[in-house]
Amino acid sequence: MLRLQSPLPDEYTIASAAALSRRVATAKAALGDRLVILGHHYQRQEVMDFADARGDSFGLSRFAADQRDAEFIVFCGVHFMAESADILTAPHQKVILPDLNAGCSMADMADVDGVEQIWEELAAVTDIERVVPITYMNSAAALKAFVGRNGGAVCTSSNARSILTWALGPDRSPDGTTADPPRSPDGGGGDKVLFFPDQHLGRNTGYAIGYGSADMRVVNPRLALGGLEDHDVKEATLLLWKGHCSVHQRFSTAHIERFRASHPGGIVIVHPECSHEVVALADEVGSTDFIIRAVAAAPAGSTIAVGTEIHLVDRLAREHAADRTIVSLDPLVCPCSTMFRIDLPHLAWILDGLLEGDVRNQITVDADTAADARVALERMLAII
Repeated sequence: MLRLQSPLPDEYTIASAAALSRRVATAKAALGDRLVILGHHYQRQEVMDFADARGDSFGLSRFAADQRDAEFIVFCGVHFMAESADILTAPHQKVILPDLNAGCSMADMADVDGVEQIWEELAAVTDIERVVPITYMNSAAALKAFVGRNGGAVCTSSNARSILTWALGPDRSPDGTTADPPRSPDGGGGDKVLFFPDQHLGRNTGYAIGYGSADMRVVNPRLALGGLEDHDVKEATLLLWKGHCSVHQRFSTAHIERFRASHPGGIVIVHPECSHEVVALADEVGSTDFIIRAVAAAPAGSTIAVGTEIHLVDRLAREHAADRTIVSLDPLVCPCSTMFRIDLPHLAWILDGLLEGDVRNQITVDADTAADARVALERMLAII
């Protein structure tokens, strides 16, 4: 998705880190309670130093919605996160993204036109009323709205298991022997799930609740009917969009094998956006918040390899340096290139604008899209 961020004035690009930090601190103090800065776990430390709250995308959006007195929500994350915050916050609040080019390559792998096209093609092959669309939080507002209109829900990496169980019915067995009750307009209990945009989270969650590879098919949006035959659609329970996280797909079983060879008693913790082969070999698997808790709960003296974005890994290593050794599972670390765009120059430029009465880079979701997307988000909250 093309986003246009104007180059910053020279006074921000050539300033020292110390000067920019003073500038941000001054502006933040002047704005006071009118301002809340949110920092996603994958942000640079120079940005996180000024965050009023840190967390995952949905946790931060909910935090923002609770800050009713704050006029400005500066979301140091990526575009879909700022959209979710705008959907959940009050009309008087303005959500701001410091760099408009901070997107998400995974989120961009599914767009509403492509999903609607696949949905229509599936409807020609199977009873579409029995298909439940589930979108990962890492998706555009338009996709959350599509899900809301079509009886589905949003999920996060921490609650995907609950959401898939709801979508397929809590009494449904993976072998398909349980009778299917009628779907209510506001409930799950379908025969199939169309899960987008991350195939790995969908696959790993499917395995976790008892489904196998025979129950899953990958939907390639570039091909008619996702590259599937009619019988594939009829036989599958989980239709997984061909999308992935560019960071988490880097981790491999070879990384785990090398780590275990060097650290026989070491612990491997990975994110469920990793491939199923990596997840199957890991000691623990979970969301960013889960990873943080798992590292804190590990025995003192542990050596832990973490398979997620390097800024979080480095932060955990600093915070636990006294009694744990924490390393990236991939020695050739790869930061999230879009998260990496948020930096001190952009944060200073945004805050200076607010002091001058200029709201730069405000993210807004149109009312109709926001209403449908809110249905999908609130449905998720009702399920968990």
